[in-house]
Amino acid sequence: MSDSVLKLENTSIFQDKNLILSEINIDVKKGEFVYLIGKTGSGKSSLLKTLYGDLKLNHGKGEIVGFNLEALKDKKIPFLRRKLGIVFQDFKLLNERTVYGNLKFVLQATGWKEREKINQKIEAVLTKVNMESKKDKFPFELSGGEQQRIAIARALLNDPELILADEPTGNLDPQTSMEVMEVLQDLNKKGNTIFMATHDYALILKYPSKTLRCEDKKVFEVVQRKDS
Repeated sequence: MSDSVLKLENTSIFQDKNLILSEINIDVKKGEFVYLIGKTGSGKSSLLKTLYGDLKLNHGKGEIVGFNLEALKDKKIPFLRRKLGIVFQDFKLLNERTVYGNLKFVLQATGWKEREKINQKIEAVLTKVNMESKKDKFPFELSGGEQQRIAIARALLNDPELILADEPTGNLDPQTSMEVMEVLQDLNKKGNTIFMATHDYALILKYPSKTLRCEDKKVFEVVQRKDS
């Protein structure tokens, strides 16, 4: 797949028998930061769900981090997700566990056993998002922005080839959104590939990058004007 980490060719996405998006052609290269924009209901989340195996791909060709989406068996989905980092709008943290406990739970669920290596990995990802001082806090003791930083740290635990972010700033105020975007931008500069769904156009203006739009059941690249 050369340096592509995500490639869709003439792909259509359905929910039940309803056509959500048709004739999608996307090619995301290693190291890119790509936005996916569009109104609520335009198909952004359905596209992301297809990429992490929540919706089955039955039409067209799709490949992501080395997995063939149209041939993806249910038993392979956990292995696909270990090569992806997924960041959700609503954080999806376990409230009864500390930050450390949340991250340890994910590592143990994906096969990590050695306590020292688990501790080192948790320390490393928390440092990447500047949250190492919060590891003993519970999610309800953290602000929304801090919770999203922990969610990003969780997405980094298994060194993903691609980070899928579904409206990661959707529940945050503008200032906190900027702070979370700075974290994602910094990760991208260090080599992480990021595919981010958003409807926050202020972020796209402040942090311009390759942008795809969902509209009228299609996905197309937005050509950004360059001021002369």
